[in-house]
Amino acid sequence: MFGSIAQRYDLANHTLSCGFDFYWRKRAAQIVEGWRPRRILDLATGTGDLALVLQKSLPEAEVVGADFSEEMLAVARGKGLRQTALADARQLPFAEERFDVISIAFGLRNLPDWSEGLREMRRVLRPGGHLLVLEFSLPAARAVRALYRFYLHRWVPFVGSALTNQKNAYDYLGESIENFPSGKAMVRLMQESGFEESAAEPLTAGIVTIYTARR
Repeated sequence: MFGSIAQRYDLANHTLSCGFDFYWRKRAAQIVEGWRPRRILDLATGTGDLALVLQKSLPEAEVVGADFSEEMLAVARGKGLRQTALADARQLPFAEERFDVISIAFGLRNLPDWSEGLREMRRVLRPGGHLLVLEFSLPAARAVRALYRFYLHRWVPFVGSALTNQKNAYDYLGESIENFPSGKAMVRLMQESGFEESAAEPLTAGIVTIYTARR
């Protein structure tokens, strides 16, 4: 499914988010910059958008973009991402304590087992290293949540299908967001997976949240 939409993935993302995705990644990069990492692993990097922002904002750092879709990675390399790795987030081909920061944007919810993925991230993160998860969430305010759900389940599949000819991918998007833990539930999941100092920062009325934690 992901491979089939790789060539139109960026266009769909920018259109469906009304351009807010640029702001979300910029804010994520600002947080990572404050940690001053030397080695960064961007998991589920897709077409490399977040990894490329990190590569630009932290030119002295090693940034590796990993994904299980070769089609997505090919697009990322074409856009200038210097280091990529074909990898399953549940079985990473990296040594223990290899990275200072692990980021994952809009990818954790796609894993069959979120806790398994978080534990594997912790394995390759050095002690004291940081995790950043940028993920869709459900707004807390009822009125905003109702509008968002209408957008998510009606408008997103329609526009996504028109842009990529893959309606099932955008039906799946809404379902995966509904099933993923938001806010305190996600913070708790990170803590249960062995992370400390877990925190959540809602963005854009809560339709997206940045979660951070430390090993």
